[in-house]
Amino acid sequence: MAPFRIVAVTLSALLVSPVGATVTRTRAVAAPHRPCPTVEPPARPPATPSPPPVDPNHRAVGGEGLATPGLAAPRDAPRPPAVTATSWVVADLDSGRVLGGCGPHEHRTPASVQKLLLAAALMPRLDPTEVVEVKREDLRDLDPESSLMGVAAGGRYSVQDLWLGLLLESGNDAANVLARLGGGAAGRPGGVQAMNDEARRLRAYQTHAATPSGLDGPGQYTSAYDLALITRAAFAREDFRRYMATRATQVPEQRGRGTLAITNDNALLGRYPGMLAGKTGFTDLARQTYVGVAERDGRRLAVTLLGAETAPLGSLGEATALLNWGFGLPPDASVGRLVAPDGKDKDDRVVIAAGDGRGGGGDSSSLSPPFLLGLGATILLSVVLGATTFRRRNMRLPSAPRTTADVED
Repeated sequence: MAPFRIVAVTLSALLVSPVGATVTRTRAVAAPHRPCPTVEPPARPPATPSPPPVDPNHRAVGGEGLATPGLAAPRDAPRPPAVTATSWVVADLDSGRVLGGCGPHEHRTPASVQKLLLAAALMPRLDPTEVVEVKREDLRDLDPESSLMGVAAGGRYSVQDLWLGLLLESGNDAANVLARLGGGAAGRPGGVQAMNDEARRLRAYQTHAATPSGLDGPGQYTSAYDLALITRAAFAREDFRRYMATRATQVPEQRGRGTLAITNDNALLGRYPGMLAGKTGFTDLARQTYVGVAERDGRRLAVTLLGAETAPLGSLGEATALLNWGFGLPPDASVGRLVAPDGKDKDDRVVIAAGDGRGGGGDSSSLSPPFLLGLGATILLSVVLGATTFRRRNMRLPSAPRTTADVED
């Protein structure tokens, strides 16, 4: 009788649930594998260490349509552009819908897009008007050829100026100062711990920070999906949006360094229609990484990409192509969702919910009363016939401009 009781509970749950209610599964099921459209770069990238496997319990965060190392895209959508990026996501920041992605939960090295996590974690903690002194330890072990704001040891700078140097110039020195300030008595390690705490709060489970700047560190990873969560959290702040929209500013002279000219290095700002913000990154290990947000027809889409190569398009050209693809989809197209922080939304592995069925193996599909009754009848028939299990089977873009790489770190 045990099989009958299990099936009966399932049937009861289906029949008593009101139309449009959400029904959760207790076990994640991977989406069918579909290869990502890719283009081979002219030069093969250097070999990199194999990233750790994704925890199966985390692979379906945001919906089972995202539980794939391959392509996640709506069934009837145009084919996404072929890119060199090894993983990417396009998501709607306002609705939380994930429009598509390639290996959305795969571990990848972040480079300077990690600075968005620093901002999300520490902006709420730090007073932008406070003036702080840069310590010699903040500048220790920084390669002078890496991306720097240009602060001087002993110089005094406002926290607001440090945020501008971090986000516009991708200053690794500014990252160290801000992490030390935000870490309190624990100093810079405390700031990095705050970043990891924020990642857990956002449910960015593939993300682990080892450095505040995104310079390569042991065990430092993120994912395209996590970056979308982090971008959404940071972009909810007015001060973050204001900093990212700044084209250029100046920081007063300090200790003989002269006035610092700060220029936004997001080359798509003012060039791509509706571009609101962007952050580039590069290390030998991470290759090119990018996060961008653009608005068009009342929709704010974010693109996150990791592991891109300089040619043929570079990270900016690939981001442009992916944004064009996303804006070309219907507003309600979806293969998953950006989850809310702290688990305040439904179970990560929701697979049956009210919707229009546009998702290609995504987290929702339309359930009408006849469907529920038909499914229930089938289950009951299986029991009568002696079945012990029952399983329901889920059922050219404009060419992007050729762009040169932005080397940061």
